[in-house]
Amino acid sequence: MSLELNLADVDPNNPGDWPLPIKGIALLILCIAIWGAGYYFDTKDQLVRLDKEERKELDLKAEFEKKQARAASLDQYREQVEEMKQNLGAMLRQLPNKTEVANLLVDVSQTGLGAGLKFELFNPQNEVKRDFYAELPIKLKVVGGYHQFGEFVSGLAALPRIVTIHDISIGGGSKDALTMDATARTYRYYEKDEGK
Repeated sequence: MSLELNLADVDPNNPGDWPLPIKGIALLILCIAIWGAGYYFDTKDQLVRLDKEERKELDLKAEFEKKQARAASLDQYREQVEEMKQNLGAMLRQLPNKTEVANLLVDVSQTGLGAGLKFELFNPQNEVKRDFYAELPIKLKVVGGYHQFGEFVSGLAALPRIVTIHDISIGGGSKDALTMDATARTYRYYEKDEGK
């Protein structure tokens, strides 16, 4: 048997008579062509879809873990909401209603006088309406010593109602006294029948 193959003797119309090595090569080329066509027309798209689904799976797992963590701490959230409702109720009780504002203004002026301050200006401004409360700014100008200012602010913080101090400006007055310009703000909640 000769190892030399003569391709001129190979009849393309009669593959059954081809020598065995040429049959093997032709079969190998045919298998590679079928595999390539299958990959190109079917498997490639499936791999792209698989990659997309794997990424989607990772996103869904992350979302699931986040929701599971929320669900696991749902009781804590409920407790926090209940605690916040109680705190809000307590804070709302610290806001005077419309009838108590006048008494609160007296408390603010009495606190200043009790600290030994002299009022040069005590001017309640118009209410500023907010979501569920109204803000009542009071322009103040008081004369006294540094420690008296501290006692006044401390006394305001100790009031049973909420009073805050803003826009503080302390300047020189006479030789032993300082002047403090500030805006005290007190707050009141809206009554149920009161429109905003």
